[in-house]
Amino acid sequence: MIEEYIIPILVIAVIILSQSLKMVKEYERVVIFRLGRLSGVKGPGLFLIIPIIDSVVKIDLRVVTIDVPKQAVITKDNVTVAVDAVIYYRVLKPAAAVTEVENYKFATAMLSQTTLRDVIGQIELDDVLSKRDTINKDIQELLDASTDPWGIKVTAVTLRDVSIDETMLRAIAKQAEAEREKRARIILSEGEFLAAEKMRQAAQLYQDMPAAIKLREFQTIAEVAREKNLIVISTSSNTAEIAALSKAFSQK
Repeated sequence: MIEEYIIPILVIAVIILSQSLKMVKEYERVVIFRLGRLSGVKGPGLFLIIPIIDSVVKIDLRVVTIDVPKQAVITKDNVTVAVDAVIYYRVLKPAAAVTEVENYKFATAMLSQTTLRDVIGQIELDDVLSKRDTINKDIQELLDASTDPWGIKVTAVTLRDVSIDETMLRAIAKQAEAEREKRARIILSEGEFLAAEKMRQAAQLYQDMPAAIKLREFQTIAEVAREKNLIVISTSSNTAEIAALSKAFSQK
């Protein structure tokens, strides 16, 4: 009589044991709820649970990639750009990821989209194009702070593409050309200013030393005479003074 129940009992025992014995991999953890209350986190390896009384939720601890789809964003200077990005995150606290948010994957993806729009909307177009590293860091810090109560760690953010329509691209090209022309004019003006300053200093020198201008005149005549093979006879009354001045300049 007893032998008739041995096999069913063994079958039931095997079923209960199979339901009680759980195994998770190195990169996984299991959050256990006992009668609806959080009991703890198990893993990796083998462990036992109480069937029917215990329920489990498996969490992957590996880095997860979120592909934020391209979306239109208005920058601080009212320029519409299309931006997409890639977000990398991982679960650090499995219990919080299960108990603090209904679906941490969906919530993190939605938060990434809104944070991307908010950050880009506070920056001018020139900075969006030239300061991607700073923008990536700002988005990462904001996401990390927002997802921390969920047990999530945002490890990296990368802006993948920033697209602008053709009309705006032409306007940017014209602006760059105008900026280059402006810089060229500034350099030319600075050169003219320096030349005028040197001429002013020379005029002041000639005014303070009248013989100097006469010396300059003689130098010019001498250069012309050399080129034309001429003989120049001076009738100036202050030749001696000019010669002395010439000697003084040559000594300097």
